[in-house]
Amino acid sequence: MERPGKDGLVLKNVSFRLEPGRSIAIAGPSGAGKTSIVNLIPRLYDVTSGQVSFDGVDVRDLDLNWLRSNIGLVTQDTYLFNGSIRENLLYAREDATEEDLIEACKKANIYDFIQELPAGFDTLVGNRGLELSGGERQRMSIARVLLKDPALLIFDEATSSLDSISEASIQAAIDPLVKSRTSILIAHRLSTILSADQILVIRNGQLVEAGRHEELLGLDGVYSDLYRTQFRDRGAA
Repeated sequence: MERPGKDGLVLKNVSFRLEPGRSIAIAGPSGAGKTSIVNLIPRLYDVTSGQVSFDGVDVRDLDLNWLRSNIGLVTQDTYLFNGSIRENLLYAREDATEEDLIEACKKANIYDFIQELPAGFDTLVGNRGLELSGGERQRMSIARVLLKDPALLIFDEATSSLDSISEASIQAAIDPLVKSRTSILIAHRLSTILSADQILVIRNGQLVEAGRHEELLGLDGVYSDLYRTQFRDRGAA
């Protein structure tokens, strides 16, 4: 949880609505409170004031197992069990068919890689997926959450720790999902959130700007500062 402000509040005056089938991206400097916002939805911790609603109902009034079964979360820290690719995928949905596995893996841009492995879906991934690269583990995580088929998808810095090639493969998997499903996307690299219907800008735990990419650049505020900084750093590289 990010460091609270002088008043003891981590988040303050943050209010937004995500309509079904739409997507929201959350941007802002490190420690601004982006992850704290999404962690409130599956009740990893609860609000001390205000309300978080899911389908119009306060999340505190919903069955916790039901709530979390309807949320799919992909983070930069992907956990895979010491078993086969198939076993790791079926952890999301035990009754998934072979066709379900193939479809999810194709959408996650990992199916061709699996097909090239000698044992295919029965390939062992090692403890925490050590036999796979970071990008492969991340795409496995996306395939697993697609098998779960949740009402809400949350991508929290899903590409931040990857090289540019792996990032491109994962972004190619995420973009169509963001456009077709109810989703929240947190990304340090602003280039990965441009496909969202709306971008929320968080600073010091507060919502300071909201709009589309072009609109936010026109405000010449926090978002445009972040954009110019990343553009300058990329140019220097």
